[in-house]
Amino acid sequence: MDFQDRPEEIDFQKYWLILKRHWLAATGVWLLVIVAATFSAISSTETYKAYGKLRLKRRNTTSALVTEAGEQIGTLDSLSSQDTPLDTEVEVIRSAPIIEKTIAALELTNTEGEPATYEGFLEALSVSALAGTDVLNITYRSQDPQEAQTVVDQLMATYIENNILVNRAQAVAAREFISQQLPKTEAALLQAEVALRQFQEQNNIVDLQTESRLTISQISELNSKINQVNVGISKLSSRINEIETKIGANSDKAIAVNNLNQAEGVQQVLAKLQGVENRLAIERNRFHERNPVIINLLGEKAALEALLEERVTEVSGSETVPNPVLQIGDIEDNLAANLVASEVEYKSLQEEIIALEEAKVAYQQRANAIPQLAQTQRELERQLNAAQSTYEILLERLQQVRIAENQNVGNAQIISPAIASQYPVSTSKKVILAMGIIVGGVFYVVTAFLLELIDPSIKTSKELRGLLDYNLLGMIPHVQNKLALPLPGLKTELAKPESLVRDTPYSIVGEAYRMLHANLRFLSRQRQLRSLVITSSVSQEGKSTVSANLAVASAQLGSQVLLIDADLRHPRQHHIWKLTNEMGLSDVILGNAQLDLATKTVMDNLDILPSGSITPNSLSLLNSEAMANLIAECSQRYDLVIIDTPPLLLVADALTLGNMSDGMLLVARPQIIDNVSANASQELLVKSEQRVLGLVTNGVVVENEPDSYFHYAKRYFKEGSRVQ
Repeated sequence: MDFQDRPEEIDFQKYWLILKRHWLAATGVWLLVIVAATFSAISSTETYKAYGKLRLKRRNTTSALVTEAGEQIGTLDSLSSQDTPLDTEVEVIRSAPIIEKTIAALELTNTEGEPATYEGFLEALSVSALAGTDVLNITYRSQDPQEAQTVVDQLMATYIENNILVNRAQAVAAREFISQQLPKTEAALLQAEVALRQFQEQNNIVDLQTESRLTISQISELNSKINQVNVGISKLSSRINEIETKIGANSDKAIAVNNLNQAEGVQQVLAKLQGVENRLAIERNRFHERNPVIINLLGEKAALEALLEERVTEVSGSETVPNPVLQIGDIEDNLAANLVASEVEYKSLQEEIIALEEAKVAYQQRANAIPQLAQTQRELERQLNAAQSTYEILLERLQQVRIAENQNVGNAQIISPAIASQYPVSTSKKVILAMGIIVGGVFYVVTAFLLELIDPSIKTSKELRGLLDYNLLGMIPHVQNKLALPLPGLKTELAKPESLVRDTPYSIVGEAYRMLHANLRFLSRQRQLRSLVITSSVSQEGKSTVSANLAVASAQLGSQVLLIDADLRHPRQHHIWKLTNEMGLSDVILGNAQLDLATKTVMDNLDILPSGSITPNSLSLLNSEAMANLIAECSQRYDLVIIDTPPLLLVADALTLGNMSDGMLLVARPQIIDNVSANASQELLVKSEQRVLGLVTNGVVVENEPDSYFHYAKRYFKEGSRVQ
């Protein structure tokens, strides 16, 4: 497995340090829990329990006379899938009417001798359903076991009595409701019957299914007949056309000629006319046209033609028929008669097909209307069936609820009378105290971790190193003095405001500053380090103390050191060294004082330049050419110039002086700086392109560091002091 893929190990030492850091507040919470448990144990009294069990049946089967409606009364049903019917019955038992009847029946009183209250009774009562069964477990607590047993028995009896009354009331309510609904249902049934009958009469409906089959059959038969008639009409039409072609006349003329041929007067005149025409033809061969014989014959012919026309008009009306047609033979006469007969048959077939088409349309309309009629009939039949079914059910239910009303129908049964416990069931005082200690321990841990979450500060040097991406050049331990507090057996550690390495040269702190000086000397091999700016992210991180002690450690190791207090807003170095601040850095920059006169020698190889008089334009002074020249001049005179500056996130003085020096040292103190400030200061240093030499963690509490080498250093110095 790759190292990066390994799960992070649980750091138990880190959790132990959290509990240790917040021990005071967590111990207070733990003691409060212990006190509460002790008080509870002292005030607790022995109590006894009585147990009873009720079975709730889903159907009442107490008697053969109990009908279906009676069984439905008292049936346990749930309104929600999340609940069970037993949950409802639990609340019924816990209801005020049941409990108040029980209290009144037993004349229960509280410890003061007053009548027991509903709320007090509920505190001692417990009703629960046994999982997977229809059984309720009823428990009552009391200082008297006999009283607890009596209460449970009475409570179950009261519930069963109430259950029977409720079921009987349900039967009465059901009977009254059915009696009110029965006339309405009967009227609805009659109305549904009338509606169905009227619909069938209006639409001539007997059996729609049979009628539908017959209608489809009739339509098919009519289509077949229509096709046959159309074939006959087509044949007759061809025959009529053929006869008309042969006789050269249509059917009307043929009828007229046939009538004339059968008229005797027309035939006589026609015969005489033919005789005259024959004689005229003979005489024209003998005489010329002006001959009296010819003229007489022509006159006779004209008279016969007029008579013939008159006779034709009498027979055929206004129809005029030419003579050649009147002179047809027997064949033509038969054809004309056949034509007339065909015309009559043709018209008869046409009338027949019209009648067939009308009958087909009528059947088709009926067939199209049958589905809608069937749907309407089914709807009316459903309404009738529903009304009839409702009416029959109500009649049956009415008889059933009348029987159930006269019965003591209940769905609850006592399967276990109350049994009192022989021994107290209250928790013993030792168990209460033990639980208090355990719960107090849990609250101790919770309190410590809550305080850790609330506090945003960085707690250890290890966390600082993981957050600030700079080389760790030194860890300065926290110097503490143990002072007794008013609380007996408790001690806390209070630190001195500023303690100098000069006063305790052989302490762990002194060695820490000398280690810091050595690390800086190692850095100076790569690049000469003559001037050093010391700053922090926020205030109260001890950057002034680190500056003073680093100056002392460097001076003790033989370096000529100048310590400049460049915090012109809140200077600290003159307080640390107990000097006056009448003349200092600001006066030298402004030219109001000489550098030699402003500096103060506090020990061998160490000079101090206080801040001087406080001015409102400190940043302009520090960002001046005079300040840059002063740093350059001091770097020539001294081996190391240490400049104490204000915090990074408050003012821009440290960034300004950092550009004039050989490097910057960042001081960070656990439990003072937080994540936001640390990230902001590192981002600011990166953007301003400062040369940060490294990180110094100040005020490190050795006991809070999980992996600090100071644990061994502390043991080393203790062993050295015993040897001396």
